Amino acid sequence: MASWTPRMVSSVAGAERVALGHRLVDDYLEVVRARCRRNTLWATAYDLKVFFTVVDKDPVEVTVADVLGFIRSQRGAGAGTVVRLADGGSGLALSTVRRRLSSVSGFYGYLAALGVVEVNPVLGGLTARTTSGRVRRRAPLVRQVRRLPQVLVPEEVNALLGGLRRWRDRAMIEAMLLGGLRRGEVLGLRLEDLRSAERRVFVVDGKGGHQRWVPISPRFFASVTEYLHRERPVDTVTDRVFVVLKGPHRGRPLTAKGLEQIMRDARRRAGLTRGTCHELRHTCLTRLREAGMALEAIQAQAGHRSIESTRIYLHLADGWVAAEYRKAAEAIDAQALAGSGS
Repeated sequence: MASWTPRMVSSVAGAERVALGHRLVDDYLEVVRARCRRNTLWATAYDLKVFFTVVDKDPVEVTVADVLGFIRSQRGAGAGTVVRLADGGSGLALSTVRRRLSSVSGFYGYLAALGVVEVNPVLGGLTARTTSGRVRRRAPLVRQVRRLPQVLVPEEVNALLGGLRRWRDRAMIEAMLLGGLRRGEVLGLRLEDLRSAERRVFVVDGKGGHQRWVPISPRFFASVTEYLHRERPVDTVTDRVFVVLKGPHRGRPLTAKGLEQIMRDARRRAGLTRGTCHELRHTCLTRLREAGMALEAIQAQAGHRSIESTRIYLHLADGWVAAEYRKAAEAIDAQALAGSGS
């Protein structure tokens, strides 16, 4: 079969379908649609579109060399780079390349299971040998680089809150800043999910489809109450808590794009260059750790499936780590002094 041009086409006929125009790829996307959530389906389809745009081959003809060439192109080593970083420098972020390789590997794992291809061209890693000939531990194709997210200082938080104009906007920001909710979790809150008396909310559609109860400060519930009584249109028919307040979409659920615009306007009025939804969540979880909250409790608050995702807050809470170190060092010094005096 000749090379093909992947194009994302979506349709809704009872259930959303996404296709790229190749039978094998589209069959796999149907499997992904049956197994995963909408965002995963779209991300997988986009990753495969990028891969087969760069690797202009029929899927069954792709080799390991093609995959390695794709990595080079994504990192900017050559003329084949599809998307570059904003600074025009070193290509895509490593995390993006890793995600795309994961999508491609999943596709070829599917083909291998069906017997369409013999091996998965996306290697599990690169094997190296020592001078004695022994095989070392496999190195990953693309190394994981974990960067610490930005955390707002109290002055920045106060400035951001001061740049808000509505109780609705304040309540949404406090949900992230005081409860550590993700942007999508805030927008997905329903009226029945609010438990004011218990000072907690129910996240019905968290990341990966996981549900959880999240305790939040009374400050959040005070802002929500003001919003519901003063601002939320009385003729709103949706059960979503946060809705558009005016214009042609008045009373409809607020979208991610709408929330991002609110955040941009608040940052501009506050004179801040940072303060995204994700940074507010990180700020919340970092402050909780600095205040002594157990790591397992933060994991539950954040909705992390793995404790490893939560361990990053050990590094973010610099003041807490320094204080713990000083206590331990003082104890060691005291033991050494006691020993020398005996």
